[in-house]
Amino acid sequence: MKETTRPWDSAEHLKSEEDIVAYFDACLEEAGDDPKFIAHALGIIARARGMSRLARDTGLSRENLYRALSADGNPEFATIWKIVRGLGIRLHAKPA
Repeated sequence: MKETTRPWDSAEHLKSEEDIVAYFDACLEEAGDDPKFIAHALGIIARARGMSRLARDTGLSRENLYRALSADGNPEFATIWKIVRGLGIRLHAKPA
């Protein structure tokens, strides 16, 4: 019997604020020196929340958000900051 599978989509599993915070915290720990990893993680969270809503909350177009958070995107820090704030996430510093 042949089994059918479908691609994993992390966004489908981010159902609560606690899920989102735990996911993003884990991504921050895992990212190391890879800023694209963080942009990708924010893209997953944005899809879980709704890209249209984030566009409205940040003042950025959906197209700009998709481009900035894509695998080929290279968003400026100001864009990342708008996205983080638009998602309602706070970043905290602690000793490494």
